[in-house]
Amino acid sequence: MSADPSLQWRAGKRVAVIGAGPGGVSTALALQQQGFDVRVFEKQPEPRPLGGAVLLSVPVLAVLRHYGVDLSNFGSFTVTEFRNSKNRLRSRLPFNQSVEQSFGIKGWHYGMLRANAFARMMELMPAGMLVPNSDFDHYTQTPDGVTVTFKDGKTIEADILVGADGIRSGVSRQAFGEPELFHVGLRVWLAWCNPIDGIPAQTGRIIHSHKYQASFFPMLHDGKPGYEWWVVEPCEENAPAPADIAGHIGQILRNFPDPLPRLMQSTNLETQMFKWDIYNRPSLQQWSSGRVVCLGDAVHPVSPYAAYGMGMAIEDGYFLAKALAGADLSDPRQITNSFHGFESQRVAYVNHHVEFARKLGNAFHKLPYPLAKLRNFVFDHTGILDRMIRRDYLADAEKMSLMMQELHQA
Repeated sequence: MSADPSLQWRAGKRVAVIGAGPGGVSTALALQQQGFDVRVFEKQPEPRPLGGAVLLSVPVLAVLRHYGVDLSNFGSFTVTEFRNSKNRLRSRLPFNQSVEQSFGIKGWHYGMLRANAFARMMELMPAGMLVPNSDFDHYTQTPDGVTVTFKDGKTIEADILVGADGIRSGVSRQAFGEPELFHVGLRVWLAWCNPIDGIPAQTGRIIHSHKYQASFFPMLHDGKPGYEWWVVEPCEENAPAPADIAGHIGQILRNFPDPLPRLMQSTNLETQMFKWDIYNRPSLQQWSSGRVVCLGDAVHPVSPYAAYGMGMAIEDGYFLAKALAGADLSDPRQITNSFHGFESQRVAYVNHHVEFARKLGNAFHKLPYPLAKLRNFVFDHTGILDRMIRRDYLADAEKMSLMMQELHQA
């Protein structure tokens, strides 16, 4: 483990970040802009984001633009629709014109490969800020700082420690105890492919049968158009993967409307598909303990119904740096006040979205057949689903967006 000695490491400004995923890198970029000295410790030889494609919302894009990411040709603007398996429209996510005008970014969702988005972030990190092959073991707090110890026995002294080390975070476990992770009963197959003909432009669809979800969105891959698509299925914890993945996915998609079967046929399932079993944890009401704070999946893993995990982690890093702006990290009171400010903006907001995503997952995948049939009738013939999405997903996100005035361009 080594850090670049040319980078400053000044008492009162030292921030150690554990984990070089989207949340950790966002934290590092944002805190560097605030004048802090940052090191990001990653246990792998080099960071690599998990999963295939991702949807990022407009406020997340505004944060990335603030860091210096060039948004031109970055992602594919998308209109999001909810439909049933007979292709009947249930809800179309509206756009808030005030949000669009304030940020100067059209729409709400943009699709891209996760690796492409992450690479754009990594390009902004100064040489030497990332310290690879650094496997976190434990930390020790003192009145004057925090000592971080790695599994190879090496240590570093910092003023604060940020745990951004994922769903099985060692930092979070030491700070808050065992995470009590639980399997939500869902498995997701995430995939992407090159363009195919006959799909409405700039349109993504989340489609449900009585048991499954199958969805697709346009995206950009290295600046080139394509599609991300995925299947969500009920699944018991530790259930083995099917031996014939193509046959399994094909059987699920056979009753879904075009273009989903064709998207599968255009995908190399060995290299362009990622299997993801979904775990959550009980919601935490506090993300900090003394000089330690956690963010992203370390405190709020997100089910796929939020379509928001990477985005929320990026937002977390930005809001943490905003709360710490101007703080003297040698003063425990200033740290405590800053962490409380961060938590007041993020904890309730994020927990609401995580729990709403879990609620939708249960509604679409865990109801027995008679209730599932009633659910489908209600969603097909009333505006209940539309109202749920507007009230429980969009309303808080739009309010947050309009409050981020420092990122507005209009």
